[in-house]
Amino acid sequence: MPLDDSPVVVLLHGWPGLPSDYDAVVDQLGGIRVIRPDLAGFGTAHRDLASDAEATAEAHAARILAELDRQGIRGNAIIVGYDIGSRIAQAALRAEPTRFAGAVLTPAYPGIGDRAASPALASIFWYQHFHREPVAAALIDDDEDAVRTYLGYIFTSWRGDDAPTEPPHLDEIVAAYARPGAFAASLRWYRANRGYAADAEPIATPTAMLWPGGDPLFPVDWSDNLSQHFADVRHEIVEGCGHVVPVERPDAVVAAIRGHLGNATGVSAPSRPPRA
Repeated sequence: MPLDDSPVVVLLHGWPGLPSDYDAVVDQLGGIRVIRPDLAGFGTAHRDLASDAEATAEAHAARILAELDRQGIRGNAIIVGYDIGSRIAQAALRAEPTRFAGAVLTPAYPGIGDRAASPALASIFWYQHFHREPVAAALIDDDEDAVRTYLGYIFTSWRGDDAPTEPPHLDEIVAAYARPGAFAASLRWYRANRGYAADAEPIATPTAMLWPGGDPLFPVDWSDNLSQHFADVRHEIVEGCGHVVPVERPDAVVAAIRGHLGNATGVSAPSRPPRA
């Protein structure tokens, strides 16, 4: 396949999510080329992983980079990720920094260190420990009612004050994660990726860090070490927003992407009003 030098935006979803988490973002981007991978082991792609070793952020990043190779994309890419998608994007940026003209991320990042493990935050990060125990899959996997109850609770707990009570595509998410084996497969991430600290060189790619002002998982104070892990970072607090930024504030994601298009193409993309 010939090399393609046109700008492309790579959108990486989170847990428990799907590529459709970015539907409103794609609508607002207009004609810009977009790639929305099905992350292996999640939702409808739940059968694509054979072991926990294949569920690390680095393994996910390697598959993303291989997909870009298959599509002839060697540069001018803008990578976007929230939740686990952010951590996968960071692994890709470290593996092949010259591939990317910009990044749009949300927490987490290595500068959080071990703060999430504080006993004082057990009521917030309990789900990560729960996901590493076999009882999580035993109670929830292949049970549509249990999946809907659990994921509905997760979204309600993680939403910002200004967000709808549930994502507009909740039925699609539940259907994907209620497939036999799908919920259990998604939990591999939590066994393969423990904690947030990392001994790594700062990411050099220009990065917009969209920090949700109302995210119960990651307080804004935890952005204090960004400059140690990103050499060129713009920190933007997205007020009133909870954890699932592309669903709650797609306009903020689109604005950050457009801010990088000049790096990718030398010209800015035409503006487009946000979707109501």
